[in-house]
Amino acid sequence: MKLLLKNREMLLVVAIVALVALIALRFPPFVTPGNLANVYNDTSILIILALGQMAVILTRCIDLSMAANLALSGMVAAMINAAMPGLPIPLVILIAMALGALLGSINGLLVWKLDIPPIVVTLGTLTIYRGLIFLLSGGAWINAHQMSDAFKALPRAAVLGFPLLSWLSLVIIGIMVVVMRRTPLGRAFFAVGGNPHAAVYTGIDVGRTRFFAYCLSGTLAGLSGYLWVSRYAVAYVDIAAGFELDIIAACVIGGISIAGGIGSVGGALLGALFLGVIKNALPVINISPFAQMAISGMVIIIAVAVNARAEKRKGRVILRKAEAVHG
Repeated sequence: MKLLLKNREMLLVVAIVALVALIALRFPPFVTPGNLANVYNDTSILIILALGQMAVILTRCIDLSMAANLALSGMVAAMINAAMPGLPIPLVILIAMALGALLGSINGLLVWKLDIPPIVVTLGTLTIYRGLIFLLSGGAWINAHQMSDAFKALPRAAVLGFPLLSWLSLVIIGIMVVVMRRTPLGRAFFAVGGNPHAAVYTGIDVGRTRFFAYCLSGTLAGLSGYLWVSRYAVAYVDIAAGFELDIIAACVIGGISIAGGIGSVGGALLGALFLGVIKNALPVINISPFAQMAISGMVIIIAVAVNARAEKRKGRVILRKAEAVHG
């Protein structure tokens, strides 16, 4: 039992299974394989975004502009497709990702070069990016009939019985595992978040590492922008409004420390899945939207409290070890 409580990912797996089992008692069709696959598919975009946010939070920063980045990148992708429906879809996706990376790099540069607090930078760029969507679109919507069939079809295309959107999220999970565990950049994210001053002595440029974290989160937000507007076949100013809170919540629930340096790809994935199960399950068991918000808020507070206690315990262990050495 103690081992289970120490392993955050395993604890989340148990919590998700228990949650699904409780829902099954009230609404048995929820646990059919087809419906569970749909739940994962519905959560895929949140998973992708949570992985980008994870990289930023690991470096002791935060990106409140991810949903606005998604919305602006998605609107640009939809406008390009509406104006040039013959343009290859892979090129449209690359444009969305490049724009997302550019928007992310703006955040990174402001944090790195001007040393502005990340929460202030990204709160400002959130508003700017939302404003740019209105300026570009004039407040008009781009609807399904203005988008090409190929543009709308890609996320829904089935491969081995599963939507391409689900497969794409799995590919990105695999890439992030490699980046975080096997590359110098991934190790630098942890080092910068764990102890920025010590990271400098090991030759890591703290500012540049945070810049790359923002570029990564921006790229994934740009990709998610295309996936969002193509899946729902609509683009408008308020796309994903407030979704940045879900992204951060998924990370916090997954055990990624807001203080930086602690977290994992598995944690971000499971945190997003936990939220995805809640958001898909509560409506089918007739829980009101206001109660859903309250439940989500309570889950976030509990997760933060658990994280804080875990970090305090680690701090005490380190102090005890230091006392033993000096004693």
